Amino acid sequence: MDELNMQKPEVPIIIIERDEQPQPKESVTKVVAPSRNGKWLKRFLVLVAIGCLMVAALAGYHFWDYYCNIGVPVSTTPEQNIEKLQLPVKQETPEVVMTSDSVLGVAMDFYAIHGLKASIQFEEPDTADTSVYLYCRCADHTADGNYLGSLVAEGTEKQSDRSRLGYMAMADGRMVIGISRSDKVKDYVLERGGSFFRQFILVSNGVIPAPFYLHGKVERRAIGRIGNQLYFIATRHKETLWDFADALREYGFIDAIYITGGADYVFYRSKDDARHDIGESKEYPQKKWQGIVPWLVFRK
Repeated sequence: MDELNMQKPEVPIIIIERDEQPQPKESVTKVVAPSRNGKWLKRFLVLVAIGCLMVAALAGYHFWDYYCNIGVPVSTTPEQNIEKLQLPVKQETPEVVMTSDSVLGVAMDFYAIHGLKASIQFEEPDTADTSVYLYCRCADHTADGNYLGSLVAEGTEKQSDRSRLGYMAMADGRMVIGISRSDKVKDYVLERGGSFFRQFILVSNGVIPAPFYLHGKVERRAIGRIGNQLYFIATRHKETLWDFADALREYGFIDAIYITGGADYVFYRSKDDARHDIGESKEYPQKKWQGIVPWLVFRK
């Protein structure tokens, strides 16, 4: 046998290499079910938020109902009346112009106020004081001297009471009337050293209120506004408050507030300085509530 054929075949050597680098692990997201305590906390917070919203809405409604929903439309906001009080004083000849008319069977005298400055004082004016062109009562008071409705006299607050919604304000030689429960005008007047009082509404933006709290027939008086002109108004006969207010509305008054003391003696002065009596002069001076009655006084 041939020697070449006698050799044994070689056995190949196979080497297997392994990559020993660690393989990346798969990321696993675990979903954890919320606990019962977490659910109740969320529900509680939602209920608290809803409760807060309901409280805020209720408070807003009560604010609107108290300050805005007063039963009649309003012609002039407190902010607009403050703007009027800030205007320069209109230069006019000081005088009170009296006219008369009968509306819806109600006979009335109208006293247009021109070129005068108003204030509140507690001493009844002297009939010989030629600086006084008109005066009348303003705020009411109880038998023990407590004032009904807010009252400010020449920068001093005598009473803070918003139970009556009509008001008259005087400051820096200007005067306005308005209807509002807000104290913004009163606070402005107080800062300026002016005067302010509250009374019943007779007419607001050409509308009379549904209820009236004074009944019976007596002489009636009021302060009213047509345009920018203020008037003192007095009935010539005894009238119900509703008939008086309805006549003022029919005549054209935009706003009007009640003035107490319909039968009291007062006077007005024409531009020639002549004094004209209103009411019975035998009642002058009024001594029963001397020093307590607040007098609305118009001076040149």
